[in-house]
Amino acid sequence: MNFKQMVGIEAAKYVQDDMIVGLGTGSTAYYMVEEVGRRVKEEGLKITGVTTSKATETQALELGIPLRSVDAVPYVDLTIDGADEIDENFQGIKGGGAALLFEKIVATYSKEVIWIVDQSKMVPTLGAFPLPVEVIPYGSQQIKHILTERGYQPTFRTTNDGEFLRTDSNNLILDLHLGTIAKPEQLATELTNMVGVVEHGLFLNMVNRVIVGGDSGVVTLENPKFL
Repeated sequence: MNFKQMVGIEAAKYVQDDMIVGLGTGSTAYYMVEEVGRRVKEEGLKITGVTTSKATETQALELGIPLRSVDAVPYVDLTIDGADEIDENFQGIKGGGAALLFEKIVATYSKEVIWIVDQSKMVPTLGAFPLPVEVIPYGSQQIKHILTERGYQPTFRTTNDGEFLRTDSNNLILDLHLGTIAKPEQLATELTNMVGVVEHGLFLNMVNRVIVGGDSGVVTLENPKFL
């Protein structure tokens, strides 16, 4: 069993009957969704899932997990999702799977958020992983130009055939190659205030608990801000 599978199975234990559960996107969240689906089928677990991408929606439906839109539920009890980087202050970068907009919407309306990662995702400071910024196509080259002038080294994310990658909302993604993000909250505000930017991959002050898989097994870290 790999680290991603270990934390996915562990996180699924937090899902209880009658919960509305946000189902994350990505290679680690995949294992969590698989385990939740197993519990629905074999244990009779009764939940409502809210998915964060079309890919997760397809997976969940194949597993027989009942789904509703985020707009059709009053709130989300618990969202479980992966992350691309998590720093020592429980701040994160997400969006490597191009689902950052839906992921942030679901997380924002969640009572509790759990991130599941392997040990390589835990870092002292954010920034080594390129920061995704979702932008609308119209004016996107202008945004790229501004971000270049600010020294953020933006590149459009492309598919294997060289075309611009399109998100589930048909937007584009600019990845910022920053190296280090000294002031994530300041950068988040700067990006949010840019016209044409739909969302960015800085997920700040959002996670209650992080489950990490590594050489010594599974470790659960509680964010002291939410204790």
